[in-house]
Amino acid sequence: MQTQLTSTLEQPTLEQIDAADRRARQWVFPDPGKLPVGSDSHRDASCRMFHDTFNPYKPSVIAWPKLEPEALQRLTSLPIWDIAVTTETKARARMIAYGDSVDDPVWRAAIGRNGWEEGRHKEVLSAMVSSYGIPLAPEPPDRLPADPEWGYLVTGYSECIDSFFAFGLFEVARRSGYFPPALVDTFEPVIQEEARHILLFANWLAWHRKRLGIWRRIRFEARVVRAWIFLAWERVGLAADLEGGQKPAVDNNFTLTGSKAVSDLDISPLALMAICLSENDRRFAGYDPRLLRPTTVPALARLAVRVGRRFRRGEAAAAMRPADS
Repeated sequence: MQTQLTSTLEQPTLEQIDAADRRARQWVFPDPGKLPVGSDSHRDASCRMFHDTFNPYKPSVIAWPKLEPEALQRLTSLPIWDIAVTTETKARARMIAYGDSVDDPVWRAAIGRNGWEEGRHKEVLSAMVSSYGIPLAPEPPDRLPADPEWGYLVTGYSECIDSFFAFGLFEVARRSGYFPPALVDTFEPVIQEEARHILLFANWLAWHRKRLGIWRRIRFEARVVRAWIFLAWERVGLAADLEGGQKPAVDNNFTLTGSKAVSDLDISPLALMAICLSENDRRFAGYDPRLLRPTTVPALARLAVRVGRRFRRGEAAAAMRPADS
């Protein structure tokens, strides 16, 4: 692992790096017994997980590896850096805004820390594009939503979608050797951090739902449906722009379509989905199983893989049947 981490030293030892990495991936709530959804113990476990698994790396001391010209060209040509920086900026602002609006001090601290970490992701990306001379377009202006909860919902669900596919694309890049292993290792803590972020969001969502009265719960579920429709429209709308020959300002679909940009292997959509599912399970495996995991995107992916495999078996069986004479 090439990323330089910090505790009290600017240049930590390998032992400190490994210890911080393990803490970020493996955690169990020390109190035994069940964690009823919506309970104080559920809240405490979720937020303590986020606190205890914090990885104290500093973007300013990341040792970005020297790249050969071919690898540098591959990196700089990826069409994601503008949207990545902009996304982290928006996520930071919206999470901090919602955290500040939360009455519960435990959730307020955890969501605020999540916002801070999103800001650190932007610092990592900014340091990387500066190191490798990647040009960025000016960031578009972004206004916070008038409703902080709406901003947090959209941001959280968007991260659940993007992180699921990012897990798979990152593994494809690692397996293919399309980028130097040192560069892949440098980004590894950031990818694992996204797993922590959506784990916190999934448990906040379940906790928050459980504590709502019937009428507030109905309104909240309508808002959740609206958030999913908004995100689907956002991605389909961008795809339509591409089909029409117009290049959108940002490409939110890269996490669904970018396997060819991170690998020279020919990977089918179903194969990519299977890798995403495997990586999703692996990245969450070290956290207390009593905590809830994001479920919607993995469930849709499993359904797609299952249907796709059955369709292929049906095609193969049809091809083997003799033609009518």
